[in-house]
Amino acid sequence: MSNAFPSTILRRLLATARYEVMPTASIEEQVRVHVPTSLAVTITASPTKGLGPTLDLATSLAGAGYDVVPHLAARMVTDRAELADMVARLHEAGVTKVFVPAGDADPPAGNYPGALSLLEDLAALDHPFTHLGITGYPESHPSIDDDVTIQSMWDKRKYSTHVISNMTFDAEQIGTWAERLRRRGITLPLIVGVPGPVERTKLLGMASKIGVGESLRFLRKQKSVFARIAAPGFSTDRFVQRIAALKDNDLLGIEGLHLFTFNQVEVVETWRQRMLSEMGI
Repeated sequence: MSNAFPSTILRRLLATARYEVMPTASIEEQVRVHVPTSLAVTITASPTKGLGPTLDLATSLAGAGYDVVPHLAARMVTDRAELADMVARLHEAGVTKVFVPAGDADPPAGNYPGALSLLEDLAALDHPFTHLGITGYPESHPSIDDDVTIQSMWDKRKYSTHVISNMTFDAEQIGTWAERLRRRGITLPLIVGVPGPVERTKLLGMASKIGVGESLRFLRKQKSVFARIAAPGFSTDRFVQRIAALKDNDLLGIEGLHLFTFNQVEVVETWRQRMLSEMGI
């Protein structure tokens, strides 16, 4: 255990939180207006639109002084030559952080059926990234066994620097899962995925703005999210307080918060500022 007070830990977590956004037409302006450049902005990738919008938004926001983390979805990359071009573009823009999920493209666009093979090629390219995240699943993946996801993190650990957990609603489950990772020998720092304090109607509105096919995919993937965010008893306030308490256990290796904004960045930033204000910041 550390000697920090829980409020001090929570302040640190909120001060260094990452915001996840989708690369829609209006999101850049919203980020510039509502999100301070002190926060990292992670940018998802759409299998229907390709990685172009992700890279475009990442380089533009990087040019505006933001610390950006583009998603390099493996199944959306065709081959090492395309990967090298992406790496060169991001390096030129000053991007030092990326997140490498497998992605949802089905079938894969090219040579990468999953994140591991892309990570191996990234390593061979001698990439410039100092922060390289991989996916973790504290709540079971809908189609992959828990043992397989743990093994996957073990296989990818030497190519990455952080585990970024998928969205979760159960802080106790985070603790149990983190302990399991550490017992397995996976020592990468953990950034915990947290649902932002957005309303269900705003989630549905987000889905309506991202194209028919993409909206259906969004709704299928997030249908349980709608129900659980709206369920009585769930509170982002309480959730992050519990994560702060878990972070006090150094053995769990929790480093930060990854806030899923569903592009409601004004709502999420207003919430974060309120939390900080209530703690006297």
